[in-house]
Amino acid sequence: MRSIAAVLMLAGTMWAQDFDVVIANGRVTDPASGLEAVRNVGIRNGKIAAISTDALHGRTVLDATGLVVAPGFIDLHSHGQTPENYRYKAMDGVTTALEMEVGVSPVPAWYAAREGKSLVNFGATSGHLPARMAVMHDSGTLLPRDQAVERAATQDEQRETLALVRRGLEEGALGIGVGIAYVPLVSRAEILDLFKLAAEKKTALYIHMRNSGPLEPGVIDSLQEVIADAAATGASLHVVHITSMGLRETALCLEMIEGARRRGLDVTTEAYPYTAGMTDLGSAIFGEGWQARQGGISFGDLQWALTGERLTAESFARYRKQGGMVVIHSIPEEMVKLAIANPLVEIASDGILDNGKGHPRAAGTFTRVLGRYVREQRALTLMEALRKMTLAPAQRLGVPGKGRIAVGADADLAVFDAARVTDRATFENPAQYSEGMVYVLVNGVPIVRDGKLVDGVAPGRGLRR
Repeated sequence: MRSIAAVLMLAGTMWAQDFDVVIANGRVTDPASGLEAVRNVGIRNGKIAAISTDALHGRTVLDATGLVVAPGFIDLHSHGQTPENYRYKAMDGVTTALEMEVGVSPVPAWYAAREGKSLVNFGATSGHLPARMAVMHDSGTLLPRDQAVERAATQDEQRETLALVRRGLEEGALGIGVGIAYVPLVSRAEILDLFKLAAEKKTALYIHMRNSGPLEPGVIDSLQEVIADAAATGASLHVVHITSMGLRETALCLEMIEGARRRGLDVTTEAYPYTAGMTDLGSAIFGEGWQARQGGISFGDLQWALTGERLTAESFARYRKQGGMVVIHSIPEEMVKLAIANPLVEIASDGILDNGKGHPRAAGTFTRVLGRYVREQRALTLMEALRKMTLAPAQRLGVPGKGRIAVGADADLAVFDAARVTDRATFENPAQYSEGMVYVLVNGVPIVRDGKLVDGVAPGRGLRR
C-alpha cells in the first residue's frame, strides 16, 4: 500500500504538469480586453489555457516579474521570409511575419517550403506582381524589371494574371497583394478587376499605390483611385507604408482615409518608424521623374544597401543597370511621428535583409516604436502602441485567435522590459538584434529565452484564409 505521502507527491506532480509553460508574475497588457495587471499565464497545447492571479504550475516556468507580457507582434509587411529574417523578427518581438504587399504565386509551393521549418508564423497574399511577372515572362525576382514594366499586358495576359490571383485565393492566400507603382502601365480597369475579385471572395487588398509625393498625379490622385475602387466594389482596402507614399502630404492622406472610414468603407493603413524607405533601384519606381515623386530629393539621398555609400549621378546610373536595394532618405521626421501616433495607422516593417544587408526596419521596427516613440518621446501610450502591433493587424486579417491575450487564443507572446526595450539596427549596420525582448513564444514554444534565440525550434505555422 502506498503511503499517504507518496500519494500526495504523485498528485502534486500531476498538478505541476498541468500546463506546458507558465509565464509567471508579468504585467499582462492586452489591447483587446484593456487588461493591464500582474497575472500568471498558463499555456497548454500551443494555446493560452489560463490567466490567473493565482500561482500556476507547469513543466516550464518563465519568470516575468517586472516585465510586460503582450500579444506577439504581427508584421503585415515583411518581405524577408527566410530563416535569417525570422531570427531578427523574433528578437523584435514579432511572432507572425506576413508577405502581404507583393504576395506570392504560386501559393501552395511557397507555404510548403516553410511548413515545419519556420521560427515564426508566416503567410502571404496571392500576389498580382508575381502572377503578372510569370505571365509576361519578366526577368525580375521580387519585383518586375523588364517585360511587366515596359509594356502593357494584352487582354489574354490580363485574364491569365487575374486567373492566377484567383487561384491563389482559392488555395488559401490571405488576400490580394498589389504593387501598382511597379507596373506603371497597368490600367485602372485592371486594378478595378482586382477589387471586384476581392469583394467576391470577401477578402482585402494590400496595395502599394500608383504614385507618391506631391507632384500631380501624385499620392492624392493615387489614394483617390483605390478609395474609389473600394467604394465601387465594397472590397476591403489596406494601404501600405502611408508615410513613404504621402511624404509631406501624409496628414492629408490620413484625413482622406479617416473620412472614408466614417462613411463605412473598410480602409486601413500602416507605417514604419523610419525616415527612409527602400526598394530595388532597377524597378519602375526610379523611372523618369523619380526625384519629383520622392519629394525633390537628390542622388545623395539614396544609399546603396550593399555598401552604405551615398549615390551620385554616375553611381546611380551604374547601379540601376544591375539592380539592387537602395535606401531612400525622403520621409520627414514629423510625418513619421504623426503617423506612428495616429490611431488609424498600424505598425508594419516593410523589411528585408539579405546576408545582413538591407534596411534597419527589418530588425528594429517594433522595438523602435516601443523605445523611441512610447518611452522616450511619449508620442503614444504603451497600450496604444501594442494595439497597433497586435489587435489591429489581427482584425485586419480576420484571425481572432491572434493579437490578444485570452483563454483559447494562440500562445504567441512577447515578454519585454519596457524600461530598456529598443532597436539597435542602423542604416550603416542593419543586422543588429533589438534589445529588451526577454521571452518570445510562438504557439507556446519559446523562441527567445533570457534575451537570446533558442536553437533547434521551428514552431511557426502558416496562416491561411
